[in-house]
Amino acid sequence: MALIPRYFIDDLLARTDIVDLIDGYVPLKKAGRNHQACCPFHNEKSPSFTVSQDKQFYHCFGCGANGNAISFLMEYDKLEFVEAIEDLAQRLSLEVPTEDGKALAKPAFSKAEIASDHDLMEQVTRFFRHQLKHHANGKKVIEYIKGRGLSGEIVQQYGVGYAPSEWDGALKAFGTNPQLYQQLQDLKITTVSEKGKVFDFFRDRLMFPIRNRRGKVIGFGGRVMAADQQPKYLNSPETRIFHKGTELYGLHEAKQFDDKISQVLVVEGYMDVVALAQNGIRYAVAALGTATTPEHLQMLFRTVKKVTFCYDGDRAGKEAAWRALENGLPHLKDGVELTFAFLPDGEDPDTLVQKEGKEAFEQRMSEAKTFSQFFFERLLQTIDTSTDAGKAALIGTAKPMIEQIPSEFYREVLLKNMAPKIGKTVEDMDKLFADPRALAPVNKPKSIKLTPMRRAIGLLIQQPSLAHTIPLNSSYENIDMPGFALLFNIQHTILGMTTPTTAQLIELYRGKKEGEYISRLAAWDHLVEDEELMVDEFKSTIRFIEDEYLTHRAEQLLSKAKTGQMSPAERKEYQMLVMALDQRKKQG
Repeated sequence: MALIPRYFIDDLLARTDIVDLIDGYVPLKKAGRNHQACCPFHNEKSPSFTVSQDKQFYHCFGCGANGNAISFLMEYDKLEFVEAIEDLAQRLSLEVPTEDGKALAKPAFSKAEIASDHDLMEQVTRFFRHQLKHHANGKKVIEYIKGRGLSGEIVQQYGVGYAPSEWDGALKAFGTNPQLYQQLQDLKITTVSEKGKVFDFFRDRLMFPIRNRRGKVIGFGGRVMAADQQPKYLNSPETRIFHKGTELYGLHEAKQFDDKISQVLVVEGYMDVVALAQNGIRYAVAALGTATTPEHLQMLFRTVKKVTFCYDGDRAGKEAAWRALENGLPHLKDGVELTFAFLPDGEDPDTLVQKEGKEAFEQRMSEAKTFSQFFFERLLQTIDTSTDAGKAALIGTAKPMIEQIPSEFYREVLLKNMAPKIGKTVEDMDKLFADPRALAPVNKPKSIKLTPMRRAIGLLIQQPSLAHTIPLNSSYENIDMPGFALLFNIQHTILGMTTPTTAQLIELYRGKKEGEYISRLAAWDHLVEDEELMVDEFKSTIRFIEDEYLTHRAEQLLSKAKTGQMSPAERKEYQMLVMALDQRKKQG
């Protein structure tokens, strides 16, 4: 595979303003020389995510996330390295070259193809909405919708439509040329039988367009209207723009209604979401024909502080809730709430909210089981804690689950509730669980011991212009002292660049063994704001390192002299070192 030239990556980073880039995803506020926001990579109450315009670098002091513009796109949009480069290049209307001089080979699906997919899905959405009003079955479908208590306004807001009963309604409407004919199959608007016949994937169903977080239609959910039809819900299969495990139906609409949404109610069906919205509960979402995934929970806790799972009270509902609890463990941070509501037999959110009304339904949701209640209720269904074996079984089952939780609060609550169940005190539980309250939160950045060498490298990474303040000493490259070779390499690299930035230097070491080390030093707060003071600090640090090396080397040679192993060349080197050290002492 052809590689992207280093000069192009450097130029791309030089042209990209990381503040403008990140502000398009996470609103930033000016804070001194930097910009701040609550971290988009973990849930927090107060901002610890800092973006430096000078360094073109971001860093979270809470979870340790850091990097440049490329890193941000890779982490936030889950892009591969080349995809992130292409994204930045497209924003600047640049073509990505390769080292063989050719344009970068196209990925499996280009940005233009994806944009075309979204456009076609929007057209199909309008087609289904048109069919709802104008198809021969339209009146019957509208009567069904009214019978479910839905108004024309809510149907319009959620873009609900109707897939015609004919085998080729969408195919005839859109498959007008070979390209569109294939695109319909790729997006699973049409499908192919074993005999090779192409026909509509959705037929005679109430259609719910599924939108991603940016409002683009990426798939559909189709619901039957006759009680004897199966399956009840038919969902778009996975496509290049639709991934069930990372999207939630109704989240876009909920945020459109209230961009400061504070809680989310997770239900099972599309009709539940729309029916709840009809009754004034505008914060319901549904998983897309799959169990709630860790990605769903991570996305939700980035968006809201409270998530309530509302499922049937039968065995299947309890199983679904338990899977959601398990997937939520690594995302339970301080300040977020996870609760579980189970409905009476034979009821679902759609029917219940129409019977009870908004106030009674929300009151029921407010009485949902807490995380801790459901956690122990579930475990104690199969574990008898009246015996020693049962107590040991509870500890053995709960311990690895509790240790996944980053929240100190949740760990304390679980241990406090668990203690009396096994005849222990809270102090006993702390010891038994290796005092989880003292455990470092998940992803807490590792501390770094700041030696003079690391200080010099950190200053150089954060302020590349310092490379010009001391002479380039080629002997550093071969000096047998940790960090000297890296210091020389960074200085040499900077002197070969036109306008080097911290972001470019970080990118240079991406994937290399020094990469994480460099990123952590780039985030280190050196507390020196004045540029002249920084130059003095850098020079004095380099001088200290040089003195350390010269002294160490002189001691090595002196040791050899005492054992009679010093060569004539080494004797000469020793004499020069002594003279150099004396001279440096005189210079102060």
